[in-house]
Parts: sequence; C-alpha cells; structure tokens
Amino acid sequence: MKRYEKNPIISRLNIVSELPELKDVSSVFNPGAVIFENKVVLLLRVQNRGRETLLVKAISADGYNFTVSTKPVIIKGLTESTERKIYHIYDPRITKIQGKFYILCAIDTSQGCFLGLFTTSDFDTLDFIDYVSEPDVRNGVLFPELINGYFYRLERPNQHVLANGTKTGSTIIVSRSIDLIKWEKVSDLFSGRPHYWDELIGSGPPPLKTKNGWLHIYHGVATHFASANIYQAGYSLLDLENPENVLDRGKYNILEPRELYELTGQVPNVVFPSGMVSFDYDSEGFLKDDAKILIYYGAADTVVSVAEFCLKNQ
Repeated sequence: MKRYEKNPIISRLNIVSELPELKDVSSVFNPGAVIFENKVVLLLRVQNRGRETLLVKAISADGYNFTVSTKPVIIKGLTESTERKIYHIYDPRITKIQGKFYILCAIDTSQGCFLGLFTTSDFDTLDFIDYVSEPDVRNGVLFPELINGYFYRLERPNQHVLANGTKTGSTIIVSRSIDLIKWEKVSDLFSGRPHYWDELIGSGPPPLKTKNGWLHIYHGVATHFASANIYQAGYSLLDLENPENVLDRGKYNILEPRELYELTGQVPNVVFPSGMVSFDYDSEGFLKDDAKILIYYGAADTVVSVAEFCLKNQ
C-alpha cells in the first residue's frame, strides 16, 4: 500500500492589510483552494479586530507565489431577515463538480451556524444558492464528482458543549444528496473525544481522487502554542464507490504549531489544513502515483502556509 506523508513546509504567504474595505487585519484563516484556468485560486477568510469578516481571492500560477486581490469577493443573494441576522461568513471549501465550481461556507447567524452553498464562475462574485444544513454545522466539504448518482459530502456538526460554553464538534459525518440542497446522513466517518482538545475533529479540505481511494485529510486541534498537546492531523483513504468505508488511515503530525512558529515568528492558535490541490492527474482523472499535492493552512494571525504532500512507498 502506498502511504502519504508531508514534506517540510517550503513556502508561506504573508497577508498584509492593503484592502480598502477592510482595515487592521487580525487574522487570515482556513483558505479554500482549487485549480481554475491552470492556476491555484485561494479564497481567504480575512478578519479585522472589529471581527468583520470577508472573503478575499488570491491567485498563483505555481501554487506558491500569490497575488492577493485588493477587493473582497462580492456575495450575491444572501440577505438578512428579522429572524436571521448574519454575523460572519467563513471557512470556504471549494469543489469543482461536473465543470461547475461550488463553495460550502460556514455562515454564523442569530439562529446558529449553518452551511451555505454558493456557486461562482470567476471567484470575484459568489452567488448564494441556499442554506444546506441543520443549525450548528461548522464546516463541510463536497466530493468532486457524483458517486452512484449522489452528491456526497463530509461535515462536522457542533454537537458538544465544552466547559467554557463553546460549541464544538468531534465527529465527521458522511452525507449524501440528489440535489445539493437536501441532505441525508449516511454514517459517522470518524469520532474523537469532545473534551480532549487534541482530538476535536474537523473535516479538512475536499477529498482528492486516487486509484487507491478518496484521499481525505482530517484535522484535530491543539489549544495553543504552549500546550503540551501537539497538533495532530492525518489522512484517510475512502472507498471510491462507498466513501463511508475507510480503507486506510494514518494519524501523525502534518503540521505542528512550533513548526509554523519557527517559520513565521508568529504564535499560532491552531493550524488547519483547509485547501488541497494538485496539477498531476492522469487521463482517467486520478492523481498520478508520483503526484505532488499542495496543502494550504490558515494558522497564525496573517500567515497562510503551504506544504507539499506526496506518495511514498512503504
């Protein structure tokens, strides 16, 4: 069995506050990533100290050196109501399905946190389709193709309340849909222990298709840089026809907070792999055996890091 492992981080992107619509940037987190017109596009979650949150586009020809837009992404069709006030839009996860780009975002509202589904043709404007989850779902990712006539996704509901009152999730759920709007649960893919910070689970970036299965990166959490817990993340290979079946799993440090600190000088809170792309596919649409995969992390203040992930024979 071929195994996956991370090479050392080779590049990082420092985001500075040059956006006329958003001053005093305090954090850039959880970038969604996709290949668009033979370039890597990131959607960055940018937040200022007033907790205003916007999505910003960045483009790269090589996946390492990015040009960041000076204007935030325009969002159309998402409106507030008396019953549902919108606070934040964040954690975009981008997937291309049948030639069309879809984005799942967490939308924090007065009625809870929901997954919102958007589509786009240029990443300058996102068109809102609908809310597509129950309340208190923190993040979700779509599989990049129909599987036996269904759309599939992985999602993380916030089902647990910690001692400090924070809602959080420790389970990744597999769901399916015939229309991308109404979803039914298929199974629990993976569960941690909700009161152990290093085992809280997130769904990571959208899976990539390999001949050995769907490559899924999942992540856990370390509370802070000084924590005795080290950040853990790993991969699962899921059955191509039945993605609720785990064929292989590896858990190890993809990125540790101290590793990011040594590169950036910034003290990270948590480090989340949230965007994953590759240029190396064969004619059948599978990742090549020697494919280089680029994983993007939002981690510390105004830093986005890039790491290579590749196949290794073991």
